[in-house]
Amino acid sequence: MKRKSIHWADEYAARIIQEKGEKERYTCASGITPSGTVHVGNFREIISVDLVVRALRDAGKAVRFIYSWDDYDVFRKVPANMPQQETLQRYLRFPITDVPDPWGCDENYARHHERAIETLLPLVGIVPEYLYQAQRYRCALYAQGIRQALEKKDTLREILDAFRDEEHKIQGDYWPISVFCTACYHDGTTIESWDGQWAVSYRCSDCGHYETVDLRTTAAVKLLWRVDWPMRWAYEKVDFEPAGKDHHSPGGSFDTARRIAQAVYDYAAPVSFRYDFIGIKGSPGKMSSSTGKVVDLQDLLNVYTPELVRFLFAGTRPNTEFTLSFDLDVLKIYEDYDRTERIAWKLEPVSEELYQKERRIYELSQVEAAPHTMPYQIPFRHLCNLIQIADGDWEKALAGLADLKPSQVQALRARCRCAAYWIEQCAPEEFRFQLKNAGEQLELREEERQAIQALRDQVVARIEQYPDDQSCAAAIYALAKSCGIDDKSLFRLCYQVLIGKDQGPRLAPFLRSINKNRLLTILAAY
Repeated sequence: MKRKSIHWADEYAARIIQEKGEKERYTCASGITPSGTVHVGNFREIISVDLVVRALRDAGKAVRFIYSWDDYDVFRKVPANMPQQETLQRYLRFPITDVPDPWGCDENYARHHERAIETLLPLVGIVPEYLYQAQRYRCALYAQGIRQALEKKDTLREILDAFRDEEHKIQGDYWPISVFCTACYHDGTTIESWDGQWAVSYRCSDCGHYETVDLRTTAAVKLLWRVDWPMRWAYEKVDFEPAGKDHHSPGGSFDTARRIAQAVYDYAAPVSFRYDFIGIKGSPGKMSSSTGKVVDLQDLLNVYTPELVRFLFAGTRPNTEFTLSFDLDVLKIYEDYDRTERIAWKLEPVSEELYQKERRIYELSQVEAAPHTMPYQIPFRHLCNLIQIADGDWEKALAGLADLKPSQVQALRARCRCAAYWIEQCAPEEFRFQLKNAGEQLELREEERQAIQALRDQVVARIEQYPDDQSCAAAIYALAKSCGIDDKSLFRLCYQVLIGKDQGPRLAPFLRSINKNRLLTILAAY
């Protein structure tokens, strides 16, 4: 049965098939320069490609998903969040792959950032084929593509100048290549000549070194980025690659790359779309603008389970700007996912159209295939309360869920880890609490003490008799009336006695979630 285009990823998969025709295998591409931490803006491109890859595979197509590390780019600036700033400054204008790892744990600076994201991507179900451009350039893999660019350098100049005003047009000689000096490794070189075939001569303005190199064997020459991109489209036969809205602006790098691909490499540009920027709301962990810390995939995985991370992007069209939240909005995002899950499992009745939409978002949100049994659902807010009631011991909190099946434990543990982290690192202070220890006693007026005693003896002592939160809440309201105290004052008093705050979780479900004996022990002081 042919899959309907019910999700934006399915729509683009259908478009790729239509525009590129039937192929034995389609190639989808993404990539970045590992000049610093790979942040969530970069991740948006990666997961957007992964969603389209999945849609193509679901349509029965073979797909190659390549991810290029542009680690032969120039190291132009030291990010503020990097250690050993002075040491890194000495490597400016070097290839990124030749910059040492300031942490001292990887082969080089580029590899450190590459490994960081390569380790995390499988956790969210993304396993591309990695291409390391320094390695590929240094073994002269692109010699023919470089020569084609040199042969068409006048055409390239025309294409690039077509989008520039007179003031910004290319001045003087134009060469579509750069050379890293083999003596000092800097890119401050000037092309002296090209013999029309494979020999390129250059002079280094930093150290004065002069050399003639052979494109077929040299490790020093690379294409300028606006030419490198379309060359690699043609070399890898890329059928799909998105780009940020800055690249997709009129006259931007995608426009020029499309023209260069056709005019220089006789290749039609891949299907593409523009993805928008991502805003950040709240603070993930110990985020600090003074240290230049950016929000990365690990920050997301600290707060959101892998399925939730995928859901954030699968449920939003890529050309829509949206905000990643680490504050109280996290509670709502988990609620939204849980509703999508209930709809997908037909546990919440909706129209057929909405069911198909939500079911597809749910499928694409899974790290692997959708689970065979319905996962255990517990609202994130309630789970946070249970963990705090259990003094942060979420295994103890799970032990209190009598209806939890063994097949559901692993997924729920993952949610517990996120909840525990969020409480500790991100939740606002008013959301956090800790139960009082037995024997701790507040100074209360006599009427307040009597109200607490009545709560203990008339509600808590028989709390198991209330079948639900509503009946328990009704008993609390009735108690307040019988004690001659208004509802809000009683609630405030209860929270002060139990957690030392003026407010807390909804009182009835809160009391029903705490072990009865523990409650009675706390209240026994009154």
